[in-house]
Amino acid sequence: MECMRRKYKIEKIAAGGTAILLCTCIMYTGGTRMEEELKIRFHEMLQNMTESTYMSSLTYLNREYDNPKEAIAKCAFNMVPLGSYIESKAVYTIDAEDEMTNEMILAMQEADENEVNKDGKISEEDAKNEASKKASEEAKKTNQTMPEISIDKLKNFEYLTSHFYTVDSSTFVNPEDLQAEKLLNTNLKLDKTKSGPKILVYHTHSQEAFVDSVPGDVNTTIVGMGRILTKLLNEKYGIETIHHEGIYDMENGHVDRSKAYERAKPAIQKILKDNPSIEMVIDLHRDGVREDTHLMTEINGKPTAKIMFFNGLSRTRTNGKVTVLENPYIQNNLALSLQMKLAAEKMYPGFTRKIYLKGYRYNMHFKPKNMLVEGGAQTNTVEEMKNAMVLLAEILNEVIG
Repeated sequence: MECMRRKYKIEKIAAGGTAILLCTCIMYTGGTRMEEELKIRFHEMLQNMTESTYMSSLTYLNREYDNPKEAIAKCAFNMVPLGSYIESKAVYTIDAEDEMTNEMILAMQEADENEVNKDGKISEEDAKNEASKKASEEAKKTNQTMPEISIDKLKNFEYLTSHFYTVDSSTFVNPEDLQAEKLLNTNLKLDKTKSGPKILVYHTHSQEAFVDSVPGDVNTTIVGMGRILTKLLNEKYGIETIHHEGIYDMENGHVDRSKAYERAKPAIQKILKDNPSIEMVIDLHRDGVREDTHLMTEINGKPTAKIMFFNGLSRTRTNGKVTVLENPYIQNNLALSLQMKLAAEKMYPGFTRKIYLKGYRYNMHFKPKNMLVEGGAQTNTVEEMKNAMVLLAEILNEVIG
C-alpha cells in the first residue's frame, strides 16, 4: 500500500511538471497557436499571486482564510516557494508508541512465557521453545564443576555471562549492564532500624502446580511454596514478611495468563503503598519445561528442586528500549540476582540454575530489591520444592538479612 502511494505521488508530480513545462513552451514559443483567452488567464493568475504575496493585507478579505494567521503563513510560504513545496510534500508520522502499540507490547510481555491450556498444562509447542530447550540442556549436565568466583574472573564480561547467565535471544546484554564489581558492591541489606514488614511474596501465576500436586489443595501449588517461604523468613530468620495470595491468572474459571502481569500490578502497588516499610518484592513462580526434563539436585541427602533467578531488561532486539515498560531499578535487580546466585554457589553448589535474562519488565519495577524466582518446574515433586524453599530462605537471609 505504501509503495502504491509513493508511485501515485511520483506520477502526480511528474504529470504536473510536464503540464507546466508544456504551457510555458506554448506561451513563449508557440504564440501563434495559443488562444488569446489563455494569455489573459495566465496574466490574471500572475497578478493574483503578486497581490497575495506582496499586498496580503489588501487581499485577505477576498480570500477564504479562517484567520489572519493563516493568511500571513500562506504569504510567507509564497515568498519562499521552496518552503511551500516542502510543506505540500511533507509526510507526517505518528508516535510509534501510541496506545495500540503499547497494548501490543503488553500482550507480548504476557505471551513471552510458556503458554498453558485452560487446565494449566504447558503446551507441546512451548515445551519446545528456547527457554525449555536450554533448561533441558542444563539439566542434563551432571557433576558440573562450580565456576571460579573471584572478582578478577567476574570482571571479564565473557567469563561472567558464559558461566552465570543465559541470555534469551529476544534481548541482548552489554558489558555496561553487567559490571560485576559495581553489582557486587551494591548494598542490599535490609534497614532494620524501621519497624514493619520488609518483604512481600506474591505469585503472578498462582495456578502453577507440580507433578504430584493434589487438585484443590493450595498447599501443594506454588502458593503453598510461598506460604512455606514466608513462614521461614518470619519465624526462623526474623524478617517480617507478607504473603499475598491474590489470583491473577484465572478468567471465567479457567487458567488465563494473557493479562496476569497487568492484573497483578494495581494490587501489588496498593500493598506497597499501605506498607511503606517493605523493601523487597519476590514474585515466586514455577518454570515450565519439557516433560523429560527434571530440574533436581541432591543437597544434604534430600532431593531438591533447582531454582532460577530471572531478570527482565525492558529491552528487546526488535524494539530496543521498551519505554512503555520502563524500569528504573534494572541495575538494582541485576545486583540482587547476581549476589543471590553467587551466595547460592558458595553455600549450595548446583542448587541454582544460570540467571535468565529476557526482554520485558515482568513487574520488576516496584522496588530496587525486586526478584522473580522460578522454583523447579511442573516435573518436580512437592517434596523437592519444599526442600528448595528451605535453602532459598537461608540464602535470602545471607544476602539481605
